[in-house]
Amino acid sequence: MLRLTKKADYSLIALKHFAARYGEPVAQAVSAKEVADAYGIPLPLLSKLLQKLTKIGLLVSEHGTNGGYRLARDPQQISALEVIRAIDGPIILTECFTEHAHCDHTDRCSVRRPLRRIHEGILRLLQSVTIQTMLEDSEDGSTPPSSPLIALTRATVFPVFTE
Repeated sequence: MLRLTKKADYSLIALKHFAARYGEPVAQAVSAKEVADAYGIPLPLLSKLLQKLTKIGLLVSEHGTNGGYRLARDPQQISALEVIRAIDGPIILTECFTEHAHCDHTDRCSVRRPLRRIHEGILRLLQSVTIQTMLEDSEDGSTPPSSPLIALTRATVFPVFTE
């Protein structure tokens, strides 16, 4: 089953929270505790995720009394795919799409090509959904404590592939 880890989901939720403040004239840093409390995310786990997102350049960390985190880039320039890969590593639908894939059925496989198309479609879809898209697609205009990728199923029509 293709499924996001909690770490990727929590990262997307946090980035969406930071995106809500991105357009403010003086974008204030947001503490990890504020985000953790708002969404019921364990603070130690969230802190590690925010440090990782800072290390890869998606967030900026500010120290001091009013310190915290804020987006390093425009939320329109951060894709769900970029975040998921940063946290979980590569997205692999099936083993035959990996570099060192070895399968005894490669010569007789009748679904490799269609599965590759599905895999590529998923990657394109995740690349097309930005943190800004997720922010704008909130049901009530706020930042709900649910998975931000729910927007993918509502806002995007998954392409149908034919041979």
